[in-house]
Amino acid sequence: QVFDEEGKDVTPRPLFQPDPKAAVPRQEKFFFETILSVLMIAHLGGSEPAQGLPAVPEGILGCIWRIFLQIICCFPAGQEQEEAALREAELELRVELILAETETLWILDVPTALVSTEAEEAGTVLKRNEIYTEICSAKIGSEYFEEQMVQTISGAAKSKEVQCETISTADKGMMVTSWDLDNSLAVSGAEPAETEEPRAPEGKSSKSPSAEQQGQALPPTESAGPARSPEEKECPSEMILTSANLQQDLIVMERILMENIFQPKLAVYRQIPVLIEPVVTSDVEEAEEDEDEDDEDEEEKQEERSSADTNQNPAEGASLELLWAYRCDLTSGHSVSSMAWNKMNPDLLAVGYREVSQDQKKGLACCWSLKNPMWPERIFRCEHGVTAVDFSLASPNLLAVGLLSGHVAIYDVRSRQDVALLDSSTSLNKHKGPVWQLRWVEQDKKETLMCISGDGRMTQWFIQQRLDCSDVMKIRRMESGKKKTPGEKEKKSEAPISYEAAGMCFDFHPEDADIFLAGTEEGHIHCCSCSGKEQILGTYRGHKGPVYKIAWNPSSTDTFLSCSADWSILLWHRDSHTPLLTFTSGTAFVHDIKWVPKSARIFAAVTEGRVEFWDLSVSIFQPVFSFAASPEGKLSSLLFAKNAECLLLGDTCGQVGVWQLPDLAVPSTDQV
Repeated sequence: QVFDEEGKDVTPRPLFQPDPKAAVPRQEKFFFETILSVLMIAHLGGSEPAQGLPAVPEGILGCIWRIFLQIICCFPAGQEQEEAALREAELELRVELILAETETLWILDVPTALVSTEAEEAGTVLKRNEIYTEICSAKIGSEYFEEQMVQTISGAAKSKEVQCETISTADKGMMVTSWDLDNSLAVSGAEPAETEEPRAPEGKSSKSPSAEQQGQALPPTESAGPARSPEEKECPSEMILTSANLQQDLIVMERILMENIFQPKLAVYRQIPVLIEPVVTSDVEEAEEDEDEDDEDEEEKQEERSSADTNQNPAEGASLELLWAYRCDLTSGHSVSSMAWNKMNPDLLAVGYREVSQDQKKGLACCWSLKNPMWPERIFRCEHGVTAVDFSLASPNLLAVGLLSGHVAIYDVRSRQDVALLDSSTSLNKHKGPVWQLRWVEQDKKETLMCISGDGRMTQWFIQQRLDCSDVMKIRRMESGKKKTPGEKEKKSEAPISYEAAGMCFDFHPEDADIFLAGTEEGHIHCCSCSGKEQILGTYRGHKGPVYKIAWNPSSTDTFLSCSADWSILLWHRDSHTPLLTFTSGTAFVHDIKWVPKSARIFAAVTEGRVEFWDLSVSIFQPVFSFAASPEGKLSSLLFAKNAECLLLGDTCGQVGVWQLPDLAVPSTDQV
């Protein structure tokens, strides 16, 4: 027993507690002892040990000793003397005895059905048990499972040789009309319901073909009679028209038709050869056509030579060629306000529309694709006019849309639903003026949405569970820079309605994402930094009207352009607060400007009636060439194609024309 310091008995208790009522088993002799006693009695003739034999010890050594005695008793007397002599000679030797276990004899092996929770296969076993439990619970009270006794009779297999006749095939053609298809489908949908419903057993629900496709079963009380009347059954043609497979097939067919219609234009856009469909003619006609083609080729060569002699400048006489226009009945009556290419899919174009009427309440944001220039892929209807659109680079499926009401909406172009993914209508920091421009900007390895509004705020939007923003800067009104003449009296200035100047446009530096330019309604351009709030690095004064667009030169990053409602385009240098050059060609607002992607000297500008191309290396007084691209309406915006020599022009009639650019003779140098 074991006792602790206080004298309590803390002896460990045995794990096995015997039953006190059970009888105590009597200890039996060993098997070897029994055999040895029998042999000793038979050999010695009594129960007492013979003289000359040593006494038998107890325990395991005693058992072994008895085995040796048994072996000795089995030999004749002559051999005993010889063996005894050997034993006396070997008594002094050391004898080693090795005890070993016998092999295990498996009489019954029942594998366990339990698995430890710490075992590797514990997760698989638990999942399999859950599935088995669900299957067992689903069988209870289910009409799909029924207990029945069955017996499968497997017939005797027999091999036979047979001979069949030759299978003959034939091709046949027939014409099927739409009314024939409609009538045939209506009959095939009505016959199975009438023939199968009487076979349904009582108490079981029967299904008609239309109900099976919709996953609806009729109540058991209606199984005896007809399931539905012919008038109540859904028309199979409607089910076919609404099926997903048919919609996908129609899209593929639409793509093929558009490819056939616009293949010559798309080939010019892609800069690939145009596929000409061969025409089958006779030999005489082919000979005549070959002669006509030879004559036409000679005339064209003569015209090219004469035009090359007369036209010294390749830009003279150049014009734009219209390939196609993105327009439909839905966009008519709207004005194109903004355009943006998708960063990952250069064939996807987002266009923002707003109504031309005075109310300007309704707006559209459409996604057009080169695969179908006649109808947009996605249509997002907005309560107010759309002023700006832009695709995200990190998430190309996100489209940011700015509205005249000051709201900012984010749409997912992968979804066909006309619902915004996020909206700033619930944000407390939303804009109180129109959002004139927005853009996704990458800063510190993160992409943020920057907006400028008519309330004088430049904001940065965060996309989380909801859309919220913080102010990057507020554009303050600036005093007039006019100097007083001698003797001029100082006029009393009226108190301004608002101390913030309306922001119209902005553009970030192509190399430093922390620097950006902001154009205002006053005609000023502020060079700002995102590192500090309201940190204006400098102000450029030169315009006398609202600044509509600003564009940094992508090659010469120290120069930029600006256009305004004062009919002028100004070229600026970053270190000079006065304009370097002024471009004016008419008396019309300049709505948009863009640098030509492959040149640092040529830029395009859009006035109300024409598109102009200016080349700084040729002339600063007049454009290289101008073209009236939209005789029906006024031009409002422009955009260069990413992977083609084309220009996109939007107008106030709701159409976006895709024009092929002429050879502008772009110089190899990038100096301005």
